[in-house]
Amino acid sequence: MARPSLQASQPGIHSAKQALTKRGILQKDLVKQLGYSRHPISRFFTGKPVEQEIFINICDELGLDWLHIADLSELAKPPQNEQRQEESTSIDKLVQEVRSKIKDNIQERCGTMRVLDMSQPIDLGEIYTKVNILEKITGRKRKKLKELLQELHLEDFENFGFGRVSEERVSGLEAVKKYQKLIVLGKPGAGKTTFLKYIAIQCNQGRFLPNLVPIFVTLRDFVETPDEPNLLEYIGQQFSECGVTSAEIHEVLSHKAALVLLDGLDEVKQEHYQRVLREIRELCEKFYDNHFIMTCRIAACEYTFDKFTEVELADFEKEQICIFATNWFRNKLEASDFIKRLEINQRIQELAVNPLLLTLLCLVFKESGDLPANRSELYKEGLEVFLKKWDAKRGIQRDQVYKQLSPQRKKDLLSKIALTTFEQGNYLFHQREVENYIAEYICDLPNAETDPEALQLDSEAVLRSIETQHGLLVERAKSIYSFSHLTFHEYFTAREIVLRSHPLQQALQRLIQHIHEIRWREVFLLATEMSQPNASMLLQAMKQKVDDLLVGNKKLENFLKHVAEISTAQQFPIKPAAVRAFYFDIDFEIDAERSLSLLLDRSANLLVSASFFTRVFQDTEFSKAIELVLDYDRRTLDPTQKIINAASANEAMYLAVKLALDSKRLEPILINKLERIYQEDFRQAQPEELDEEKVKHLADEARNVAKNHHHLGGKDWQFTTEEKELLKQYYYANKLLVECLNSDCPVNLQVRSEILSTLLLPSN
Repeated sequence: MARPSLQASQPGIHSAKQALTKRGILQKDLVKQLGYSRHPISRFFTGKPVEQEIFINICDELGLDWLHIADLSELAKPPQNEQRQEESTSIDKLVQEVRSKIKDNIQERCGTMRVLDMSQPIDLGEIYTKVNILEKITGRKRKKLKELLQELHLEDFENFGFGRVSEERVSGLEAVKKYQKLIVLGKPGAGKTTFLKYIAIQCNQGRFLPNLVPIFVTLRDFVETPDEPNLLEYIGQQFSECGVTSAEIHEVLSHKAALVLLDGLDEVKQEHYQRVLREIRELCEKFYDNHFIMTCRIAACEYTFDKFTEVELADFEKEQICIFATNWFRNKLEASDFIKRLEINQRIQELAVNPLLLTLLCLVFKESGDLPANRSELYKEGLEVFLKKWDAKRGIQRDQVYKQLSPQRKKDLLSKIALTTFEQGNYLFHQREVENYIAEYICDLPNAETDPEALQLDSEAVLRSIETQHGLLVERAKSIYSFSHLTFHEYFTAREIVLRSHPLQQALQRLIQHIHEIRWREVFLLATEMSQPNASMLLQAMKQKVDDLLVGNKKLENFLKHVAEISTAQQFPIKPAAVRAFYFDIDFEIDAERSLSLLLDRSANLLVSASFFTRVFQDTEFSKAIELVLDYDRRTLDPTQKIINAASANEAMYLAVKLALDSKRLEPILINKLERIYQEDFRQAQPEELDEEKVKHLADEARNVAKNHHHLGGKDWQFTTEEKELLKQYYYANKLLVECLNSDCPVNLQVRSEILSTLLLPSN
């Protein structure tokens, strides 16, 4: 059947061009926003016929009513060719009649969504975010382990995450257009049902495939219908409530005018599964030339549909996360605040690529106005969603492949796998490897199989169950698995150490051997939160391990003594430990952004600026530079311009450079250098408007100028490569200790005071 088209009237074209001007965009921008080629957009603005769906979408994007833009007089003209004659046939009239009758029913069944702890349903159109499709199923790629590891960039572990593995993506709606028969696969919570409902609504409203009748079937409801009707009869029963007869449905299907949407193949119980497969095949074979779309969890079912193309729903990208949040909160300031909180927390942001977990994060933020300080509790809640809540909220009971594996035991099993693989540095593991871990665990359960072959089959079934029902282990390539998120791998590792290891003190000693390794940072932070009421024990063990790192190295011990001496040579309105942290890295070799100093005392920004002044101002001692900074802050009324209130060392450097250029005290050789790096963009900017990347660039450039101009540290220590590496490990371990101390956990006041007072001091 030919697709109907519309064309714009001359007044309509004028209104559309005005809308473009009002938005400050060009036709080429509209092309990019809509994702169409340039051709239909050009035809629209020249008054030529455009496919009806595209015409309506263009009008929607411009905020125009398509009925006011279209030249409807063209529709009233008598048929002039075969296309007009076909559009005026009785089947077209029947399609429109059926669509009209079922419109309210489809809107009622598919127009809203309600998940997790939402207090009320939300309109799908208000929250829906366009999804992307992977045309190559992730778990079927024949990639070697080495290839996957290269994609993950393990050397940059602080920014490591599985979300960085990118495959070519296409628009979800484009994939539906491209393939007449489609199976949409996805991990739990990936948005499969939401996507299918969105297609139904768009078709129902004439915005997508407007010449077809949308037929939405929840397969779980179909198989649970009394009297076990066949699939065609079930569709007829649904539509009979709308005044549509079975004969009319048969006529629509016979004339290739249906969009059949079958949701949740994975939600069908095993006892009904073969019947469902048979019904779907019979309907597809009998009415083969209609559009069929089916959803199913990845690896959930064994089936064969020869004519169907399988695709996978892609994880959300950053832009989609922002769009979802903006839609969810409606309040732009609240959405912006939420997005900023995500951006500064890499691990929580990693969870947000999953629409279900992103919904959980939005609900948590909506309730408290912030993301929780105790991340272990957030991750625990996210795991509960996958292990129990998501199916329970929707009334789905799945077949239990291994009866003795309760949710608690599944968590214990995953914890065992997590610690074993994390200690080995394995974030990806072969299928046989993880099956062996499962076999080792389940063979110790009561009444477990002891026959090796039966145990192997059980472990295979358990792995498949954890992947399909909970999505916590996923296949990254053929027979290569990982945890779904690095965050969950780290959480389960910490859980195994803190909650399942006995004796605990021995387990903590095992953990602190990794105190200087960056990749263990999140495990330490989570373990601290989960160690209640034993957090003090862990922190004391960490402190002892930190102090031991330099013991026996006389040169480095003497360096610590030197740092302690110069940090007390002058009195600063700053906590002593923060001053020691500042002097420890006086020439920016380890941590240019002074994160440890600022963790200990935000006032350390005064030292950041003062050290810069000492280096660039003529004849200015450090004590005098501190007075200059304090005097500037006293005279500055705007709190956003005070150095002590700077959000970071980079921002403190920005303010210091700005003050130095205005002071007329710079050495002549430095004026041109600093003027060059202090870009014009910054001259009128306020701190709250600053671009973080530009501020960091300016701060780094200014540090290089200052560092190369004047040494501040007094004695010039010359360290070997090995000594420098050990100092970095020592500094990092101290920083991690302070981060754990500042985490959401109760710590004995005496323990806290003792740690802070002896931080960065020689042990004797």
